[in-house]
Amino acid sequence: MDDAQRANRRLVTRLLMLVVAMFAFGFALVPLYDVMCKALGINGKTGDPYRETQQVDESRQVRVQFVATNHADMVWGFYPVAAEIVVHPGAVSEMRFVAENPTERVMTAQAVPSIAPSTAAAYFHKTECFCFTQQRLQPGERIEMPVRFIVDRELPGDVKHLTLAYTLFDVTARLPPSVGPVAAHGG
Repeated sequence: MDDAQRANRRLVTRLLMLVVAMFAFGFALVPLYDVMCKALGINGKTGDPYRETQQVDESRQVRVQFVATNHADMVWGFYPVAAEIVVHPGAVSEMRFVAENPTERVMTAQAVPSIAPSTAAAYFHKTECFCFTQQRLQPGERIEMPVRFIVDRELPGDVKHLTLAYTLFDVTARLPPSVGPVAAHGG
């Protein structure tokens, strides 16, 4: 075997190792994301399902305000059915948001949530949310999308008001032409 063949084998071996490392890194991203969200107190994914069975604290009330905004290039109508509700920590609560596509074309959107104050984000757990999937609407179509959540009983006592805000992004152009949206409608 000459030097060129050995060099080619080393290159192929290194490239294969790189592919394996990239594949492993892809799998590691989900747990890394979860750890980062928990460590930084940002509202990434939902809390654990066992939280739905936690006891309700009837002695406390927390006002949850809902805000819906569109990113600059999004033309849909997007709003909550109520501006706010009062919940008891530990109780499963629900709010519905409305999305309307006023255009003459099929569009796909993705909602990105945030919680304020940021220190309370770790105590707000979405168990079902339209933000988990992309929403595809036909021209003129209108849908109601639920978000189910629990304000944790461990929420600090001085926090009496939370704001759940969504920003809606148009992701239609980001989808490959041969691939449809992740979900037509979602919870």
